[in-house]
Amino acid sequence: MTPVVMIPGDGIGPEVMAATQAILQAAQARVDWIEAVAGLSAMERFGEPLPDVTLDLIRKHRVALKGPCTTPIGKGFRSINVRLRRDLVLFASVRPVQSLPGIDVPYRDVDLIVVRENTEGLYAGLEHYVVPGVVESLRLVTRDAAERIIRYAFELARTQGRRQVTVVHKADVLPLSDGMFVDIARAVADDYPFLEFRETPIDRVALELALDPTRYDVLVMENLFGDVMSDLCAGLVGGLGLVPGANIGARYALFEAVHGSAPDIAGKGVANPIALLRSAAMMLEYIGQREPARRIEESVRKTLQNKRGLTRDLGGDGNTESITQELIVNL
Repeated sequence: MTPVVMIPGDGIGPEVMAATQAILQAAQARVDWIEAVAGLSAMERFGEPLPDVTLDLIRKHRVALKGPCTTPIGKGFRSINVRLRRDLVLFASVRPVQSLPGIDVPYRDVDLIVVRENTEGLYAGLEHYVVPGVVESLRLVTRDAAERIIRYAFELARTQGRRQVTVVHKADVLPLSDGMFVDIARAVADDYPFLEFRETPIDRVALELALDPTRYDVLVMENLFGDVMSDLCAGLVGGLGLVPGANIGARYALFEAVHGSAPDIAGKGVANPIALLRSAAMMLEYIGQREPARRIEESVRKTLQNKRGLTRDLGGDGNTESITQELIVNL
């Protein structure tokens, strides 16, 4: 049994986490859950949304699965996700985006991965008031972090049998920061002559994704660009309720649903667990349990194709329990 830190989260988080755990058990995943808290439940118990005890558990066990969490707004607390990524040095956000059967979208055969640098850029949080009414925000790009994320993307492409890596940039407007990012990408690409390398401005990538997303394979970019583009790509295949996510570092890994906590439907038993379930499947792959991960992914596709027991966001009239049972039956 592999110990995994489990953070249920807020809103619909506990509901989709319970569904995910039931499906992993049915898939015979060998996981020993270590429960921890973050978000509003942590505020109630510890007075802060991300207590040190939770970080210590992840540091001890190395792998975590997290439901959506809410950071209290206007109380001086930093985003839970940003702090997790910074404190645990989870430098790579990995978002696989694939077409799924039974989902009515304009695109077919989408199969790409968005790799996002997680620790710097504008999200480094370096901003201050210059004078009243004027705020300066600093966009931090370092050579070490840029090379680390770019090389991660190339290694991911190599190990997964991908054909192409595209570095996404805006070097014509940001010649120093993005110019350095592109220069580093060219140098790293030279170590992978068997992979096609492209360097494309972000506005052109956005246009081409709308026209034909199948022309892309692995996309790597800095933090803000990655935040925007990963959600855009999720929309190509049906939305955030279907797409898994992972945050990977050299020592720790955290897998999470990328959608919000949806407090408007919390407790109603109608939440769709597929995004968290597929994130858990990524986690199983990461810890070497490939067979239950494969079965879960096949079950998701069969369940969507059969259109039985689906939640309302997926076009059905079912609920969390009905889709969970269908996913278990289809394993």
